[in-house]
Amino acid sequence: MTHAYNNRSGVRYMTGGLKVYYVLWKPFLMQNTLPTFYATLPIVRTILIRERISIVHGHQAFSTLCHEALMHARTMGYKVVFTDHSLYGFADVGSIHMNKVLQFTLADVSQAICVSHTSKENTVLRSGLPPEKVFVIPNAVDTAMFKPAPKRLSSDEIVIVVISRLVYRKGADLLVEVIPEVRFIIGGDGPKRVRLEEMREKHSLQDRVDMLGAVPHSKVQSVLVTGHTFLNSSLTEAFCIAILEAASCGLLTVSTRVGGVPEVLPDDMIVLAEPDPTDMVMAITKAIDLLPQIDPQAMHNRMKKLYSWHDVAKRTEIVYDRAFKCSNQNLLEQRYLSCGGWAGKLFCMVMIINFLFWGFLQLWQPDKDIEVVPDIDLTTSQSGQHIYVPCANDI
Repeated sequence: MTHAYNNRSGVRYMTGGLKVYYVLWKPFLMQNTLPTFYATLPIVRTILIRERISIVHGHQAFSTLCHEALMHARTMGYKVVFTDHSLYGFADVGSIHMNKVLQFTLADVSQAICVSHTSKENTVLRSGLPPEKVFVIPNAVDTAMFKPAPKRLSSDEIVIVVISRLVYRKGADLLVEVIPEVRFIIGGDGPKRVRLEEMREKHSLQDRVDMLGAVPHSKVQSVLVTGHTFLNSSLTEAFCIAILEAASCGLLTVSTRVGGVPEVLPDDMIVLAEPDPTDMVMAITKAIDLLPQIDPQAMHNRMKKLYSWHDVAKRTEIVYDRAFKCSNQNLLEQRYLSCGGWAGKLFCMVMIINFLFWGFLQLWQPDKDIEVVPDIDLTTSQSGQHIYVPCANDI
């Protein structure tokens, strides 16, 4: 379930029987919907009952729809799982606000998932969750999509590829300072793109720095295979899938030593540097010296063994099994008061109102009056075999 995207709304069926509900809430800022607290309860309740959902799994701490859906699911007595994909600080106003919201959302979550051990430590500190409730399941990469170039590139001209959103958090300002005497291909867009273009004009680097603009994900592989090295200049990262995609394409990676990045690749597949221009230039120079030892196909084969979405699915299923075994808590047993002096009382009030609203909806439209969606049974296939595609409640 997600919000509407442009003219995409309603229910869509994807490959393999996956069903996506694009609810009619439109994003208003950074792909987030306007917080409503209670307005989403009727539609969330209807979807959960129609699809006979057993577990509600929310993603991303900045998603208002995720926080509201988990709150409604807890009110209705469902098991809930949350995955945190980002790192946040503790001092700035935005982080303080976000951490308090996360405390509320995770106050009675069944289980939580983080994408790296660094991310787990950050989430436990921010939310106050018991560490034994938080599992580490890294992201993965589609190695069938991200493959090396059929023919090894010539080493006459070293090409460094950067594909990233050109924003402060992704180190775009740092990138401006580290462009050495090699060719750069920069894919991505954002407010910091102007700085890169100004740097290119100022130093007359048009022949060595190619600015591609936004690159669709379907074309990322075709850009990666044009380079020898991938550069990641992020100032904070919980994991960084872009590094996996580059390594799967056979590129040696140079990256800042931040967040969960040191956990992602073996030492012989990545060169780490401090987020400092001088150290970054030294790391790029070291990576160029290591290029003759890099076998892109061998690196791709190693990535097949290291990261797999099938492995991620199996490990996530284990977390779901653990969530099923968690005991149900009523509203009085949930630990909202521990979220702070005034915040704890406010969170309790929010949940009480949500519980009363849910009770009203139960009277206005009982569960038995909501039509349950039948399972999809596909009986035709090219091989003539019977195919069963599970609905969302079976996934």
